[in-house]
Amino acid sequence: MARSSQRRQGARRPATQGRPRNNRSEGGLIPQLARAVREVEAAVERGRIAASTRTKYQVVALLVREERGRIKTDETLNDSRRADQLRRLDGIATILATTAARDSSFFQLLAEDARIDDDARALLRSIREAANLEVEPEAEELQAAPVATIESERRVVPQAVVARQLANPFLAPDFSAARANKPRGSELARWELLGPLFRAFEQADGGTPACMPLPEAVSLQAPGDLELMPHQAKLIASAAAGHRTFLLADEPGLGKTAQALLAAQAAKAYPLLVVVPNVVKTNWAREAERWTPKHPATVIHGDGESIDGFADIIIVNYEVLDRHVGWLQALGFRGMVVDEAHFIKNKSSQRSQHVLEVAESIRKRTARPLLMALTGTPLINDIDDFRAIWQFLGWIDDKKPLATLMDSLEENGLTPLDPGFFPAARRSVIDLGIVRRRKVDVAADIPARRIADIPVELDGEAGRSIREAEAELARRLVARYDSALATRHSGQTVEGIDHELVRRVAGWEREDTDESTENVFGLMRRIGQAKAGLAADYTAQLARNVGKVVFFAKHIDVMDTAEKTFAKQGIRYSSIRGDQTPKVREKNIDAFINDPGVAVVVCSLTAAGVGLNLQVASNVVLAELSWTAAEQTQAIDRVHRIGQSDPVTAWRVIAAQTVDTRIAELIDSKAGLAARALDGSDTDVVSSVDLQLEALVALLTAALEAR
Repeated sequence: MARSSQRRQGARRPATQGRPRNNRSEGGLIPQLARAVREVEAAVERGRIAASTRTKYQVVALLVREERGRIKTDETLNDSRRADQLRRLDGIATILATTAARDSSFFQLLAEDARIDDDARALLRSIREAANLEVEPEAEELQAAPVATIESERRVVPQAVVARQLANPFLAPDFSAARANKPRGSELARWELLGPLFRAFEQADGGTPACMPLPEAVSLQAPGDLELMPHQAKLIASAAAGHRTFLLADEPGLGKTAQALLAAQAAKAYPLLVVVPNVVKTNWAREAERWTPKHPATVIHGDGESIDGFADIIIVNYEVLDRHVGWLQALGFRGMVVDEAHFIKNKSSQRSQHVLEVAESIRKRTARPLLMALTGTPLINDIDDFRAIWQFLGWIDDKKPLATLMDSLEENGLTPLDPGFFPAARRSVIDLGIVRRRKVDVAADIPARRIADIPVELDGEAGRSIREAEAELARRLVARYDSALATRHSGQTVEGIDHELVRRVAGWEREDTDESTENVFGLMRRIGQAKAGLAADYTAQLARNVGKVVFFAKHIDVMDTAEKTFAKQGIRYSSIRGDQTPKVREKNIDAFINDPGVAVVVCSLTAAGVGLNLQVASNVVLAELSWTAAEQTQAIDRVHRIGQSDPVTAWRVIAAQTVDTRIAELIDSKAGLAARALDGSDTDVVSSVDLQLEALVALLTAALEAR
C-alpha cells in the first residue's frame, strides 16, 4: 500500500514541476479550507470549542473572502471554472454561517475590527504553504499588520480633554496602599491554578451561594426623594468599608447601575470611567444625574467633540472605545465600571483588549482603584468566559492568580489534589467580590410590578431625519398659532403664551388629515422604526441574562426588524401577530412557554395585549409607546398575573431628545390621575385622543417658550 502511494505521488510530480508556487489547482487553497472548516464544524458539534478552533474559523473566513475576490477578477479562468470554484467557496461559507448560528460568538471574529493575533497569522502562513502558495511579503505584512497601527490613525484627543490635562498636568500616581511583593515558596506556586479555579465553579452544586459577605446597610437614603433597596445599600456599604473589586451579577431589574454609581461615590473613585453598550449609554447619563447629582457626567459620542473634559464621570460605549483608548489611559481615573461585562469574554477581540489595557493603566497609577464588572450573565458558553472579567478586576493575569487571590488560596492550605480544594477555592474567589442576587431572592425589597425606562439615542440619518421632522411639525404649529393670533377679532390680549389658543391650535393639527405633511402619528411611527433595532438589542441582552423575555411592538415593520435582529444573534423566538390563524398562534405560544430554547416572544401590542398568559417570563420590553396607559398596562399584565412568582419589570425603550420622551411622561401622568380617580384601579380614564392632543400642546408650548 505504501509503495502504491509512493508511485501515485511520483506520477504526479512531473506534472507539477515548473509551476509557479501561487498556482491554485485542485491541490491548492480550496481543499485546505474545506478540510479546516470541517474540523471547526466537528469541534462545535462536539461542544469542544477551544481557542484554536476560533482561530481556525477566523482564518478560514479571511481566506475565503480573499479567494473569492481573486477568483472573480482572475482573467485566466473560463466561466465554467470560475463558477465551479465560487460554488465550492459558497459551500465553505455555508458551513461557516451554520457554525456561527450554533454559537453567535463566532460572529465577533468576522467583524471588521476583529483582532488578528499571532496564532492566526501563523495559521494563515501554514495554510498558504500547505496549498503550495507563495506568501508574498507585502500580502503577509498586510494580513499581519498590528491592529494598533491601524487604530492609531483613528484615535483622537477631544479639545476638552486637552484643556483638562493642561489645567492639571501633574497626575501623581497613588502608591499609598501598594503591597510588597513577597517570595512565593509554597507548594501552590508550582501548580497551574487557573484551570482548577474555573473547574471549582463548574463543579459547584446549583444551590451553592455565589455572593460575597456584605455588611448590613447603614442607610437607605439617597439623593432627593430616592430610596435604596436593602440589597443595593449592602453593596454600597461594602464599597464604603473599603472593598474595591466587584463582579456584580445581579439579575436585570435589581438596580446595578445605581449600585455602581453610588459605590463610586462612597469610594471617592473620581474621575470614573464607565464603558457600556451603545443602547444604554444615554440611560447611564440619566441615572448618574439622578443618583449622584453632585458629580457631573458626560457621554462620548463619535470623536468626542461635545464631551465635558472636566466631568467626574465619563461614559463611553464599546463601539467608539478604540478612538479614545489613548487619552483614557492618561486621564488619571480612580475607578472603572464595565457594564454588560460579558461583552469582553472573548479576550482576542479588539474591545476586550482595549478594556483590559485601560484597566491595567488605572491599576498602575492607583493602588486600590474601584473596578466593577456588571453583568447578569457572567457565563455565556463555558466556564472560561470568566477569564477576561477576572483579569479586568485584577484577580488574575494571563497565566496565574495575582497576589490577593494567591494569598487566599495559600491560606486554605490545600492543593488541587485535595478534595476540599475546589469548594475552598470557589469561596476564595467569591470573597474577592462576586455579588449575585436574583429577583426571587430579594422579592420583598422590590415592587411586584414596575416600569423602567431605557432612553436611547437615535444616531445616524434616521435620527437626524426624525429630529428635523419634529422641528418642522413644531414650526407648523407655531405658524398656525401666530396666524390665529394675528387674525383674532375679539381684541382680547393675553400676556405671554395664550394657553387656550395653544389647545385650539393643537386640536386643529390633530384633525388635519393632509398626508403631504408629517403629523404626530407618522412621527411616532418613524420613531418606533428607528428604535426597533436598539430595542431588539436590549431584549437580546436581557434574554441572555435572565431567560425568557416578552417583546411588544405596535407595528409589523418594528416586529420584522426585531425578529431579524434575534435571528442574526442566534436567539430563538416565536411570534404572535394579528394575521395568524388560531392554530399557528397556539403553536407559537406553546413554543415560548414550553421550549427552553425559545428565549423571546415577539408580540403585537394590539393582537397580544389581551387574552394571553405569559407568566413564564418576568421581563417585558415595550419597543413602542401606546397612546393609552391602559394598552401599556394590558401588555404588562400578560406577564404580571396569577401564577407569577417573580417581580415583573417592564423595560420601556424611549427615544431621547424627541417627542417620545414627552409622550412617555404624559402616559405616566394620565395613568396616575386615573389610578387616583378610580381608587387604585389601573383602568385608563383618559382617551387616546386626549393624549394625542396633550402631546401636540406640549410640543407647541415648548416651541413658543424657546422663542
